Amino acid sequence: LLTGRSQVRVLFQAPLDYKTSLAGFFILWELIMTESEWFEQLFNRLSHSKFRSSFHLKQKEKQYIQAKGMDTIEKHAIDFVEKRLAPAYIPNDGKQTPFKGHPVFIAQHATGCCCRQCLYKWHKIKPNQPLGPKQKAYIVKVLMTWIHKEVD
Repeated sequence: LLTGRSQVRVLFQAPLDYKTSLAGFFILWELIMTESEWFEQLFNRLSHSKFRSSFHLKQKEKQYIQAKGMDTIEKHAIDFVEKRLAPAYIPNDGKQTPFKGHPVFIAQHATGCCCRQCLYKWHKIKPNQPLGPKQKAYIVKVLMTWIHKEVD
């Protein structure tokens, strides 16, 4: 994934019509989207997930954000991504993100940024490789976008 002002390149696999092809064969479709288009379809897909769409900030988390400020929350997000998601190997992957206790934790579950398996499923970021600076910045942007939507 590329972020910033450049376009986001996403590769999708679409199954061939099973009547005219052998089962299990796929065509690789390359789709170029702008970052805003990617975010729009991402948040649309997340909203259709019963699990992901069940997460919302409660009054306590909103008050915490108001008290600390968005800049501090973003610094926390950067720190959590760096420590809990960026390494190639995470011993407790799938269990490293609590379900409560900080607005960023809730945002991670709501956006599929909670573990490396979810990052792959929702964001096509491959596991077992350290996250690069652009990937980390992208994840933080996803988290902060969700938090802003919840607070506004």
